[in-house]
Amino acid sequence: MNGLRADLDLIVEAAREAGELALSERAKGLNVRSKTGGSPVTNADMAVDALLKARLLGARPDHGWLSEETADGPERLSKRRIFVVDPIDGTVAYMKDRPWWCVPIAIVEDGRPVAAVVHSPALDETFTATAGGGAFLNGRPITASDTADLDDAAVLGDARLFGDAALWPEPWPAMRWEKRNALAYRLALVAAGAFDAAIAPTPKWDWDVAAGALIAAEAGAKVSDHHGRLWVFNRPDPRQAGLVCAAPALWPLIVRRTRSIPLPADLP
Repeated sequence: MNGLRADLDLIVEAAREAGELALSERAKGLNVRSKTGGSPVTNADMAVDALLKARLLGARPDHGWLSEETADGPERLSKRRIFVVDPIDGTVAYMKDRPWWCVPIAIVEDGRPVAAVVHSPALDETFTATAGGGAFLNGRPITASDTADLDDAAVLGDARLFGDAALWPEPWPAMRWEKRNALAYRLALVAAGAFDAAIAPTPKWDWDVAAGALIAAEAGAKVSDHHGRLWVFNRPDPRQAGLVCAAPALWPLIVRRTRSIPLPADLP
């Protein structure tokens, strides 16, 4: 556990430094371009990525590296431990000076996250967890909700998708829907009990969900793809088939419905 504590201290310090850099870069003015697929990336994303890579691999040179803003390669697959990083998760919110962005960092060992931080600079919120050590918000323990009924549950996701009756053999009850730009922050909010579930039956990149997955699980939530399969990280294709993160009593009620959406053919 002492080793995980040192790992957590390392990534928390790095995430906070990254958040300060992101705020500073935005204050100076951003250069924005579109990546393949149309999503925006800024000079701040790249600066934060460079900072985190230097800080983290400088401290743990034997670890592998997976980041949204670094070209991926096969080298990480030979590593037992890797850093999984999104320099700025929720870039659109960040660009628009909205608070729903964060810096998520996870250390993955043998395919499972063992230390994680989701740092939200604009909200002064730092979610942390280590494997077997519980989950915390600003140093205070957090626990997922004990909601057992989907009716009127508070859910993060796209309400329009879940309102399409043609997609769902079993209809959804009336739920209270909200959106947050950053996927890592959505998982952290479920971990803290602020929401009962987060649902997205479409592929998600590892860097968006690895840190939040550990924090949610350590808070007592259940996390899987939309067919109920547990996530495994550091595979050749760094994506998960879908996302269901929920209070433990809600998880089977959600997965029972989301299984009607086929798994992507190009993912294992």
